[in-house]
Amino acid sequence: MEAIVIGGGIGGLTAALALHRRGHAVTVHERAASLEPVGAGIALAPNALRALDRLGLGDQLRAQAGPDAARTGLRRPGGRRLARFDPAAMAELYGDRIVAVPRAVLIDALLRALPPGTVRTGSAATVVDPDGGVVRTPDGDRTADLVVAADGIRSPTRARLFPDHPGPRYSGFTTWRVLIDAAPREAGEVWGRGALFGTVPLAAGRSYLYAAALAPAGGAGGHDELLRRFGGWCDPIPELLAAADPSAVLRHDVHELLDPLPAFHHGRTALLGDAAHAMSPFQGQGACQAIEDAVVLAAVGDLAAYTAARLPRTTAVVAGSHRVASLVARRSTVGVLARDALLAVGGLLPQRLVLRQAARTVEWRAPQ
Repeated sequence: MEAIVIGGGIGGLTAALALHRRGHAVTVHERAASLEPVGAGIALAPNALRALDRLGLGDQLRAQAGPDAARTGLRRPGGRRLARFDPAAMAELYGDRIVAVPRAVLIDALLRALPPGTVRTGSAATVVDPDGGVVRTPDGDRTADLVVAADGIRSPTRARLFPDHPGPRYSGFTTWRVLIDAAPREAGEVWGRGALFGTVPLAAGRSYLYAAALAPAGGAGGHDELLRRFGGWCDPIPELLAAADPSAVLRHDVHELLDPLPAFHHGRTALLGDAAHAMSPFQGQGACQAIEDAVVLAAVGDLAAYTAARLPRTTAVVAGSHRVASLVARRSTVGVLARDALLAVGGLLPQRLVLRQAARTVEWRAPQ
């Protein structure tokens, strides 16, 4: 089978590798002129690692991951601890830990596993005929047995397949992400009024910092805005922000597809990743679900079966991420106190019981 993948991000490259492993001829068309390292960090939960194991990359990424933090906690901006967590508890319950790597490490692993010439950069492609698998490329129209549209949250393919769908909505949150050459004394998150700040240790003494806050779409700045919003929060946030290169801070408004699509396919064309089910980042499952999509698509072979397997699951994950976002979004004194009390009670419960709440998401296993 010949497959064309539109988009050279995590979802597109994983789909290309999964299809290649099944013996199919694959070409990836990426609009950007190159796949130079971009992005910040990424957390791979056990469900994504099991999918990557099927592609022979799981152990490689585990070996390149940062260490488990000695202490992981959830605190308020003033420093008061709401909960403490043992990173080993995840592995004990689900057979694997959450692995954190720079996004560039994952992209590089996927590219190295693909045959040379698979990815064509500077090559924008659009679907002309989704039923017939016709794609317009800079070299002319091409026909494929399968077209995989991993063309992002503003997917032109999704708009073509489902023109009446309302598309993504602004979640109300802006996010910031950056990698720094410093290690945090404690990993975890700090939750404030309509905002949070997180730190994740990476390999070689580096860290991944991320933050989110309610803000008007398009209105927030970069490093200066991070300092304004979070510079007065508890240690070590100020010193970590001081170690960040202002030019490396990434800022994005968060959009999500709260209205599920009627299907993830039409004719010979399949949607994958953010094009199919963009979600808020508060469960850390966006890339994980795209990786799952890719492995399932290659395994089932039939696009109706792909939709049947992926649409209910990703709809549930999108909704779960939105529920967490609604907790982060609380700003009233009563709302914040109630939320923090709930988090504190969770911190007093046995960790196995708390982690069990994520079972439906992280216990997923890739199909044969």
